[in-house]
Amino acid sequence: MSEGAPWSDDVGPTGQRSVAVPAARFSPVSLVLIGILSVQFGAAVSKGLFEEIPPVGMVFLRLLTSSLILLAFARPRLAGRSAVDWRPVLALGLALGAMNWAFYESFARIPLGVAVAIEFVGPLAVAAVGGRRPRDLAWVGLAALGIVLFGAGPTKVDALGFGLALLAGGCWALYIFSTAATGRRWAGVDGLAVASTVATLAIAPFAVATAGERLLEPRLLVLGALVGLLSSVIPYSLEMIALRTLPARVFGILMSLEPAMAALVAAVLLREWLTPLQLLAMACVTAASVGALAPRRTATPSPPTERDWLEP
Repeated sequence: MSEGAPWSDDVGPTGQRSVAVPAARFSPVSLVLIGILSVQFGAAVSKGLFEEIPPVGMVFLRLLTSSLILLAFARPRLAGRSAVDWRPVLALGLALGAMNWAFYESFARIPLGVAVAIEFVGPLAVAAVGGRRPRDLAWVGLAALGIVLFGAGPTKVDALGFGLALLAGGCWALYIFSTAATGRRWAGVDGLAVASTVATLAIAPFAVATAGERLLEPRLLVLGALVGLLSSVIPYSLEMIALRTLPARVFGILMSLEPAMAALVAAVLLREWLTPLQLLAMACVTAASVGALAPRRTATPSPPTERDWLEP
């Protein structure tokens, strides 16, 4: 998450506008790859701080940073909104908060690359099940094989961390659907700004109870803001710029590289070296994601629609 970049509606992976970035110097593919790298750097920075602040505290600082920036940028209109408008954005906020909290608690216990690969089952399931093609079951099976391999072999994966990564993946799937619904009721980044605020408020009591005064330490505040920029603001902006010209399916396939990128960053920055069996498991999940998102071969291509984000 992206850690959380969804595959949803036609306004892009997060339903938001991008900030001004000199994108002309970079290709859309390179922008997506930079965004993926930024997310994983943010996660690695977070994990390096878990001895000083618990995961939920870091999630709170990350969400707080992104919320303040998004609110300042979007300045969403709240007055006159109906219950129909509020339901999807509240669901999106709760899904966003739960997804990030479960994910951070997960990679606090297991290697970052493993957590990202397991979490990826959520959006993969959305893409595969939405496709309704017989071969999509094969991709789901390949991903399931990868998940089984993570729990096999001489190096055991912490059971709680494993379960939390699966929970994060389920929340990611809910995030995809609620992003699509929010995008239909809220313009531009308005919905994401409100949802991010909802997530921040929902996480706040748990963060305060767990982290306490550490949330006010200047050093941790600065590092939390850095994580918010690396994990949310920068990648979301780059993805939106890229999606102006990059087909949604190509974007989805590029996002399938996240587990490998996470493993690489974790190996370099955190010295988390995966076993050959874990690398094979990661390859299974990545291959399943690429296969599920591979474009259909049709005689006359049609322009992408909202369903294209959810169906491979």
